[in-house]
Amino acid sequence: MTAYIGLGSNLDQPLEQIRQAIQTLATEPSLIHFRISKLYASKPVGPQDQPDYVNAVASFETSLSGIELLDLLQAIEQDHHRRRERHWGPRTLDLDLLLYGQEQIDLPRLTVPHPFMLERGFVIQPLHDLAPDMLLVNGKTVTEQLHQLDTSDLVIITEE
Repeated sequence: MTAYIGLGSNLDQPLEQIRQAIQTLATEPSLIHFRISKLYASKPVGPQDQPDYVNAVASFETSLSGIELLDLLQAIEQDHHRRRERHWGPRTLDLDLLLYGQEQIDLPRLTVPHPFMLERGFVIQPLHDLAPDMLLVNGKTVTEQLHQLDTSDLVIITEE
């Protein structure tokens, strides 16, 4: 199954948090053909009294179920000392399962496709890096969806 996940961080050296998460994911045996988008800086969604984010999207093939993948992602978040103190608040690491093949999952712990992904430039822009022609659940391609979003706050983070 091809899965796409969003990565985000805005606490405790966010760029390093994302780089470490990428390394962990890229070497996880249950995730193969790992690919990562460019890294982007973005303004926070929700409360604005927090630092800007570093965001990316990764794709890979996995034989894990959606829930098993969610468990793996949450374990990685915990390794990065993720605290859930307020909705849309700051975090050391956020790993969101965006897409799991063409499956639609509606469980108490997991909703796929991610319910807010279509309205978030910091998700659609990096998704565009990986799969510009992929058809989304709304019938649009990633490119078409990207053209409907304001991505003016996104800044590509170049490698040093």
